[in-house]
Amino acid sequence: MKFATLACLALIVTTAGSLLAHHSPVMFDRTVRKTLVGKVVEFAWTNPHSSIQLDVPGANGSVERWGVEMGSPNSMAKAGWKSTLLKAGDTVTVVVNPLKSGEPGGIFVSITLADGRTLGGRATD
Repeated sequence: MKFATLACLALIVTTAGSLLAHHSPVMFDRTVRKTLVGKVVEFAWTNPHSSIQLDVPGANGSVERWGVEMGSPNSMAKAGWKSTLLKAGDTVTVVVNPLKSGEPGGIFVSITLADGRTLGGRATD
């Protein structure tokens, strides 16, 4: 019995760091909110995190692809989301906390759809 308890404790201790790192928001600047207006390229309704790939026009006519990390489908469904809500080609306005690195990506805060509806989706907001 002691061996099983020690083995379980060792497993928890050795995996806790990687679990916390996976869900750590350290790569996102939670003090900044950036508003993106663009076209949905892909909406992935997947575990452990859904995501949006969004083409955002730049000032010089270029297009920048942004990756937006979202919550789990379960938490998003509780906030009013459906897997069919976004389709490729939809024009949307997405608010994110951007990556600290300056790369085109962020963690989802809210979205305004073409019909004017606004949805959130993160349990922490």
